[in-house]
Amino acid sequence: MEEMIYEVVTIDGDYANLRNISNVDGDLKLEARALLPVEISEGCKLSYYAFEYTMLE
Repeated sequence: MEEMIYEVVTIDGDYANLRNISNVDGDLKLEARALLPVEISEGCKLSYYAFEYTMLE
């Protein structure tokens, strides 16, 4: 399984729009905030691996 890196573009209520940073021209991914770390903010980076998101520093 390959690790994916996403940037949080926008947060809208219970959802966040994520951009795969290796494919900046691709579509945004809409993800439920319940599946994301609580401390996310717009502009932060997330690692997605083994069906789990973690914050990157």
